[in-house]
Amino acid sequence: MKVTVVGGGLAGCEAAFQLAERGIDVELIEQKPLSRTPAQTTDKLCELVCSNSLRGASLTNAVGLLKEELRRAGSLIVEAAEIARVPAGGALAVDRDVFASTVTARIHAHPRIHVRHEVVTRLPDGAAKAPVILATGPLTGDALAADLAHVVGAENLAYYDAIAPIVSADSIAWDKVFRQSRWGKGAPVTDESGDETQDATALGDEAYVNCPFDEEGYKTFVRALMDSQKVEPRAFEDARYFEGCLPIEVMASRGEMTLAFGPMKPVGLTDPRTGKRPYAVVQLRAEDKMQTAYNLVGFQSRMTHGDQARIFRMIPGLEDAEILRYGSVHRNTFIDSPKLLDARMQLRARSNFFVAGQLAGVEGYVESCASGFLCAVLLAQALTNHAVTPPPETTALGGIRTHLMRATEKFQPSNITWACMPPPPNRRLKKHDRYRAMADRALLDLDAWLSTAPLAKVARNFRPLSS
Repeated sequence: MKVTVVGGGLAGCEAAFQLAERGIDVELIEQKPLSRTPAQTTDKLCELVCSNSLRGASLTNAVGLLKEELRRAGSLIVEAAEIARVPAGGALAVDRDVFASTVTARIHAHPRIHVRHEVVTRLPDGAAKAPVILATGPLTGDALAADLAHVVGAENLAYYDAIAPIVSADSIAWDKVFRQSRWGKGAPVTDESGDETQDATALGDEAYVNCPFDEEGYKTFVRALMDSQKVEPRAFEDARYFEGCLPIEVMASRGEMTLAFGPMKPVGLTDPRTGKRPYAVVQLRAEDKMQTAYNLVGFQSRMTHGDQARIFRMIPGLEDAEILRYGSVHRNTFIDSPKLLDARMQLRARSNFFVAGQLAGVEGYVESCASGFLCAVLLAQALTNHAVTPPPETTALGGIRTHLMRATEKFQPSNITWACMPPPPNRRLKKHDRYRAMADRALLDLDAWLSTAPLAKVARNFRPLSS
């Protein structure tokens, strides 16, 4: 059976290559050179349109672990990145032209991959039930996006992305914050002695962590937001914001008290340390079931990463916060994957369609590649009548899958973070040691999966990444 892959970016090329390596014929449909998105300037596959960096390489960095897993699994994208590598300190950065040329040559040279150039404006005909992988990226064309919205429901397809920052739970100063939802819903939990406990597992879904401001601290914080440096919209974006997802600094600019009556309103909250209502609060909401990470509710931002780190550490309790993901607001087409995709990344509404890359709700080059790899392996297993065997949830590859399946109040795209993987048994380890333990466990579990799961790996070499 032939598989059609729509989109010649990182996810589409990785998926096409992995399927072909497993003996499955692939037709890769790419719109260039007939048409380009506003961000594209060349006709090559896998054009990197933003940064030339695939980010950190250390195994104590979640994306570094993900790259090492992909390397061991035989990723085309990671191999091409190594060939195109340029000096970048602790990061993996590439020569864009060499990288794109390498991937393009490998795809065109593969005997099982046929590249067809076509502008796809509607979902390919599924009458024959042949599998189709949609990997058209964050700038999916309007006509194709509209057709996809018709299938999945317009309410399940987003065109603009507002992402709140995420901080590590163990970097929060718990003595400066309190757990409580407005009006006492999900109030602080006490242990048998009557003392308040921070045991996350004992808290209900409605419980929030509150960072309380006094009047002077709040007004200083608002001034810092207004004076911050902003990331300018890219050439293919406009600066229109939706009222429901305004950047925090835009809200601050509308008046000193706008935030205090918006996402920082203290109404319905009582600080147990003072017995009074704070002047304002920043609320943190758990990002994962184990509550190892929290997002700053309503704090989507276009501030530079440097100013986000500086200003968000002005928040009481977050003075030493480890920021796992920075906030952002940008144009991005993606689906509500936890609602729309099954465990094989297959659309529930159209069983022969699969979704990978940023359209599925991952962020970043490496994550897009990883989602294409996962989609291809799981599909290859099914097409060859093997048991569908995904990578363990303890791995970064498994963490990508966890993110796409994790039901939330409002699904948002994300880079890979340690919060996508279960913590190690010893929760008392210091940060570096904890991440190292998680990486060691992940690579052991990955190697076991690669050696035992059907079609998990084809015969390719890898060079281990230094830590």
